[in-house]
Amino acid sequence: MRSFAWFLGAIVVAIVVASLAAYPTYLAIHPFVPEWRIDKIAGRLFDLALLLGLIHVVRRLKLTTRRDWGYGVPRPRWLRQFAFGLAAGVATMLPVTLAMLLLGAREPVPGFSAALLRHALLVGLGSGLVVGVLEETLFRGLLQGAVIRDSRRPLLAIVLVAALFAALHFLADKRIPPDAVTPASGVYLLTTVADNFLAPHAILDGFLALLAVGLLTGAVAWWTGSIALSAGLHAGWVWMMRTALITTRIDEHGGGAWLIYRPHGYVGWLTFAWTMTLLAALLLTRRRWKGWRARL
Repeated sequence: MRSFAWFLGAIVVAIVVASLAAYPTYLAIHPFVPEWRIDKIAGRLFDLALLLGLIHVVRRLKLTTRRDWGYGVPRPRWLRQFAFGLAAGVATMLPVTLAMLLLGAREPVPGFSAALLRHALLVGLGSGLVVGVLEETLFRGLLQGAVIRDSRRPLLAIVLVAALFAALHFLADKRIPPDAVTPASGVYLLTTVADNFLAPHAILDGFLALLAVGLLTGAVAWWTGSIALSAGLHAGWVWMMRTALITTRIDEHGGGAWLIYRPHGYVGWLTFAWTMTLLAALLLTRRRWKGWRARL
């Protein structure tokens, strides 16, 4: 578990550094860009600190080959698997959006139009490609691959990484308006990071849905030996999700809003049940896909 500890340590250090550096950075930036809130500055500092921390971890653990990053197959095959995963992601998540509309969980936004749909599809595709490739490279490529090599226990690695992947989506996001900023604001942000986990029932549906996503993509990455297919799946799912978030809204009167984790607007009990169904189908039929997997 040495690799997992190193990655987890990099995340924790990034959170602490970003929180403590938020106030001095805010003082330096605010006179020039007053609209930047301190909590948003802390978020960008976290991204930067995490990037630097990950560079150190990658060097420390000698994760230097293409295979270490999840790109161990030839490029044409990688792109072919990614394209297949992208199509599969769209095909498996589009029914969820349609189900939300039919069950009264979401409804079209006022002024919905073909132009809005085109815009949403373009924005969603861009988000999907970036999020799918970056998150799968980090979680299923570098982290999961390193933990599997350390422990020789793929199932444990998949579960641990999936749990971390889900948990990082629920770090508390506190808004601090400019008139409420004090020298202690950074410390306040640090002390509220785990607030969501102090009331786990409030985030259970969203957490389980993202855990299921991590389990499924983790299994696919381990099964195929690269992140190409899992990154494509992830990108397709984010594409459909972002498109739905732009073109629809939670239906307050439809009776199906309980199926969605409201702060997120999409993941929840419905996506959890559907993703677990996909995972079960994959596990039950994986032996039948060996020949197809070799050709893909």
